[in-house]
Amino acid sequence: MRSDEFYMHRALDQARLGLAAGEVPVGAVVVDDAGDIIGEGFNAPVGSHDPSAHAEVRALRDAAERLGNYRLDGCTLYVTLEPCLMCTGAIIHARLARVVYGAAEPKTGMVESRANLFAQPWYNHRVEVEGGLLAAQAKRLLKAFFAGRR
Repeated sequence: MRSDEFYMHRALDQARLGLAAGEVPVGAVVVDDAGDIIGEGFNAPVGSHDPSAHAEVRALRDAAERLGNYRLDGCTLYVTLEPCLMCTGAIIHARLARVVYGAAEPKTGMVESRANLFAQPWYNHRVEVEGGLLAAQAKRLLKAFFAGRR
């Protein structure tokens, strides 16, 4: 099996695709328990006119379609930015085993920054979380995007 860093670099590749498309550069990949990338996505709410088109949701949709099942048991999501409220809900419903993210999101992050939705006792599914992996690279992409907007 490849390392977490390998898969986070693939998520960063997705974020760069988003940046090239003029979207906020967030990327995600879903990896199955055999180590295969089964889902990919980058932020695309502007281009797709879809408020739910976050990188995580797009990667989950891609993985679910490939597997023919919305349940992604045993899978890991690698995402360059801490997931928001909507994405944490999708992650829980998909039954992911694990989430690894890069940069913290102090305004809307729902894993550690604003709240920890994965730790709430009313959910019947637990998600293992690791944050901060390759955070500096993810932050650089975000800073480059927002610097270009100013």
